[in-house]
Amino acid sequence: MKLSEVKKQLAHLETLDFYLPNSQKVESHFHVTEVGKVSKHFIDCGGTVRTERLVNFQLWSADDIDHHLEPAKLLNIIKLSEEVLGIEDLEVEVEYQAETIGKYGLDFKNGHFVLTQKQTDCLAKDACGIPTQKPKMKLSDLQANMNACCNPDSGCC
Repeated sequence: MKLSEVKKQLAHLETLDFYLPNSQKVESHFHVTEVGKVSKHFIDCGGTVRTERLVNFQLWSADDIDHHLEPAKLLNIIKLSEEVLGIEDLEVEVEYQAETIGKYGLDFKNGHFVLTQKQTDCLAKDACGIPTQKPKMKLSDLQANMNACCNPDSGCC
């Protein structure tokens, strides 16, 4: 979800809720402790130089159970970050503390923000020799290969 989409949703909300990918609600007394611009400059395992830029929200739950962040307040924090930090309309990544800091994508469903799972991936599968799809095999070929391997005359032992 891009920052402009987050702002659009915030403008129409009365309450601000976030849900984890497992549908568990983030405590209603959470804080957004950071709104930032993250830039990552790296080389993938195939030697290609890459950059990644995104907007980062950090959610944090404290013992202050009386605190409730209103949508308008978060919208003001975002606008200030755009002015001061020069934040652009980029994809939003959310950090949230669980056993360790988790990084999530962001979506909006049924009037609530939803943290979405992110996965690591090899960006240079062709350079690593990783096939893009699993090779298709016939079961009869697999059985023939097993028989050949287990044959005392196969030379594998």
